[in-house]
Amino acid sequence: MILFPAIDVKDGLAVRLEQGDMARATVFHRDPAAQAQAFQLQGFKHLHVVDLDGAFAGKPMNVAAVERILEAVGQCVQLGGGIRDMATVEAWLEKGVNRVIIGTAAVRNPDLVKEAARKFPKKIAVGLDARDGKVAVQGWAESSELSAIDIARRFEDAGVAAIIYTDIARDGLLKGLNLDATIALAEAISIPVIASGGLASIEDIKALLAPRAKKLEGAIAGRALYDGRLDPAEALKLIRDARTRA
Repeated sequence: MILFPAIDVKDGLAVRLEQGDMARATVFHRDPAAQAQAFQLQGFKHLHVVDLDGAFAGKPMNVAAVERILEAVGQCVQLGGGIRDMATVEAWLEKGVNRVIIGTAAVRNPDLVKEAARKFPKKIAVGLDARDGKVAVQGWAESSELSAIDIARRFEDAGVAAIIYTDIARDGLLKGLNLDATIALAEAISIPVIASGGLASIEDIKALLAPRAKKLEGAIAGRALYDGRLDPAEALKLIRDARTRA
């Protein structure tokens, strides 16, 4: 199980949103690269980075900030936000991003995901962000009529590295992960699934390590890490211990 600390970048700053609302952003660090270094020093081996402005604009908007993160740390970085064409996928991978996350384009242009996954094996993830079970797009500003399972099944044999499933209703609110929906998705497909949205405390980590969640690849932690509700050392030790027992 991998725990991914999240860095959401808005106007060059590291922020957290509530339920994906850009008007409800809290600035947690003025330097996203310094925040990435802090996570690295805490022992995290992976990072989940989102260009929030890019997600709304449909193209990269915080390139300089993300480049500084890539230069500052040696972690595996997965990046989403505004990645809607092959040129953008290629550009980020060339800059050192380990895994690119395609969200809106996965709903509107599934062929892009399939082509990218063929061209860059194990480098392409799909971000599915759901509100009341239906996938939202365009930085969560628009809802579709498709369920996460419907969309995920499109990519079953495409070579997609992971599905990142976010419950928008819980994101940034510290209400706990929606493990029921996330596990249901993981059990419906063969692609690894990463849980996102609402991780609140060490209890969520324990739940992720329970037998029923064994199909999940990991989870993303945001606000709980920033405001101290989740102790990084305790969380990482639990995960290491579980890995040793396995």
